[in-house]
Amino acid sequence: MPSSSSRRRVHIGGVPIDALDLEGAISAIEDLVSRGEGGAVFTPNVDHVVEHGENPRLREAYLRADLSLVDGLPVVWASRLMGQALPERVAGSDLVLPLMQRASDRSWRVFLLGGQEGVAALAAERLSRSMPRLQVVGTLAPRIDMNQPRESRAHVGEAVRAAHPNLVVVGFGAPKQELWIHESRDALKPAVLLGLGASIDFMAGTVPRAPEWMARSGLEWFYRLLREPRRLWRRYFLKDPKFALIVLRTLLAQKAGRGEP
Repeated sequence: MPSSSSRRRVHIGGVPIDALDLEGAISAIEDLVSRGEGGAVFTPNVDHVVEHGENPRLREAYLRADLSLVDGLPVVWASRLMGQALPERVAGSDLVLPLMQRASDRSWRVFLLGGQEGVAALAAERLSRSMPRLQVVGTLAPRIDMNQPRESRAHVGEAVRAAHPNLVVVGFGAPKQELWIHESRDALKPAVLLGLGASIDFMAGTVPRAPEWMARSGLEWFYRLLREPRRLWRRYFLKDPKFALIVLRTLLAQKAGRGEP
């Protein structure tokens, strides 16, 4: 498996994204685990690209990301417009169960971190029924604030470290999970930390996924908006439209660089 330095990377709005399909992503994560040096895996979507341009702390976190997997069809479409096509969407929700199967096959220790109270434990219970050999060595649903002093959340890292996991699935939502992973990654080596959003909720069955036809059509955001309008309307109607401007500026810059009329 190519190292992170030799893999092809696409940049959308400054966000680095590795050109990998699902199987390549799982192999790359296995490579990180095998090295035993820890690592950070992010799954950027439209919201990440917009936030990356506005949040210096998130930009710093992405600079150190070992693996960045595209979680959003609009980002895939943008890469094609820019002539740097990504092979496919690798959504965290599509990645997590095959990755848990790989963890079971390799006897990796897994920690589930995030979700509402009791949701990670429910996810672990459901995983144990479908994958009896999978070692889920801990679950935790902390309430953390990345704007508070680091000491206020030190207990979270201590609980994870005490379980000695190989993989930590982090579901705090963006950009909180990326900031926490960036802050904690060195202290939690050799664990590989993965920011996978609502994947713990999906594994627990407490949040349904969008119908497959909506996901294939790039309409998963609309399904989520219908389910949680009060929480998500600002993101989808006020924030995420900025993504189109980011793509347009990039395309205009490319055209100017080629000297085209």
